[in-house]
Amino acid sequence: MSVEDLGDWGGATLWSEYDAQERAIRINARAIERLREERGSLDSCTVAAVIDRAIAHEIYHHREAIGEIARIPAGSVREAAAHAYAAALTEQTAGGEPYATGLSSTGRR
Repeated sequence: MSVEDLGDWGGATLWSEYDAQERAIRINARAIERLREERGSLDSCTVAAVIDRAIAHEIYHHREAIGEIARIPAGSVREAAAHAYAAALTEQTAGGEPYATGLSSTGRR
């Protein structure tokens, strides 16, 4: 897992990505900074919660890649499933954490 600048996604926010070839999870430093700008500041607990939720989301995609979870063909449905998995794994309700708030089923804001 690393925190990196994953580039500009225009009006959307890419929180994280899973690289199946490298089996790596990357958290988007730019998304965290955007959230910090929107809120004026972020405490370390909020940053940790965002990162935990993003990692949980990408673990779903890792489990798809290694065949533990069947890959859902429709991208939007697959992303919604990863989002629900992350919420359940981190025991947080959708909308209760910055990672969940305003995200579409593609994982982008």
